[in-house]
Amino acid sequence: MPAEPENATSGNAAQIRAVRATLSRHLQSAGYSPCEPPILQDAAIFFDSGEDIRSRLYLTSDQSGADYCLRPEYTIPVCREYLASPAAGTPAAFSYCGPVFRFRNEGPSEFLQAGIENFGRSDCEAADAEILNLALDAVTALGQKDLHLHIGDAGLFHGLIKALDLPSHWRRRIIRSCAQDKPIASIFAAEPNGAAHDHTGVLAALEGVDRQGARALVEDLLAIAGISTVGGRTAGEIAERFLEQAALKSGSGLPASTRKLIEDFLAIECDPDQASAQMRALAQSASIDLSGVLDRFDARLGFMAARGLDIGSFTFATRFVRNLDYYTGFVFEAHDPSTPHEKPVVGGGRYDGLLQSLGAAAPIPAVGAAIWVERLKPSMPEPAEGAP
Repeated sequence: MPAEPENATSGNAAQIRAVRATLSRHLQSAGYSPCEPPILQDAAIFFDSGEDIRSRLYLTSDQSGADYCLRPEYTIPVCREYLASPAAGTPAAFSYCGPVFRFRNEGPSEFLQAGIENFGRSDCEAADAEILNLALDAVTALGQKDLHLHIGDAGLFHGLIKALDLPSHWRRRIIRSCAQDKPIASIFAAEPNGAAHDHTGVLAALEGVDRQGARALVEDLLAIAGISTVGGRTAGEIAERFLEQAALKSGSGLPASTRKLIEDFLAIECDPDQASAQMRALAQSASIDLSGVLDRFDARLGFMAARGLDIGSFTFATRFVRNLDYYTGFVFEAHDPSTPHEKPVVGGGRYDGLLQSLGAAAPIPAVGAAIWVERLKPSMPEPAEGAP
């Protein structure tokens, strides 16, 4: 059996130090100040970041009962450091390289992550291009070349859903299904109710009832049963879920033309320039205005091309999302083509709403990228014996 290729964490300690030093030096030389948040973090700030992180936290508590966790990633802690600094609300850029902690079935649960975060810039498309270019340049400096890049843009899909003026229950269902990467056909299929979860009686009682009255009915039923939360959902959230199911059951479906448009949109996967042309053609044929989000998409491509990135080699997919809930726009992942089905070497995107959810008075534009040091295959000379 051929030997496995050596990655950055399978080598000796001296090489790992050299990789970290090279990454840190490259990112800081681009104007990204070093930031190293505490390893022990308030656990609650990660609960809304997505199941991929939430289910793998290393949790603890102190004598007061406060819940903490070991730092599972850098973006949220760096956001908090920025908000606590005098730079909050103004343009600022930070870099990092250090350990993060997540439970994993295979491999160590402590591993190295490097990355960059850029806050407060109003020229969002130019900032997106800068982040992508710098992250790729940093791994190229280690000899990691010819990565295959996948990009997406949640703003485009949300723009389509907004332009279609869909009923709220359909809007939530479609967005949630896409975030969970469900097959397109399942988005419009009726949800089966197994015998153990047959809510037919409740759903029938909700049909035709005004929304406020229907919600009050469900909340009263839960209160009578002594139920305040189920699986982390509040009574209000459970009521909303029942209302959504009742609306779907009642036949308040989508016109065939609307379904076809959404299906065609979600099927687009090609190079970014071709994708832009296809999305514009779809919007024109449906007489909906997506010019704003598509113009921003094209502007971002222009900034990327100006930095020397080969746009034609990228794969864009309207359905491409990342497994963190805070992304709101441009997202990307870079994979080693020799291991295309493995996890990405680099990944990131735009998260304009995250800082407000962490306490900012208003949304602050933000974009960042993470580099998984353990997945790198650096081609660096071995450090000289005795070197630090």
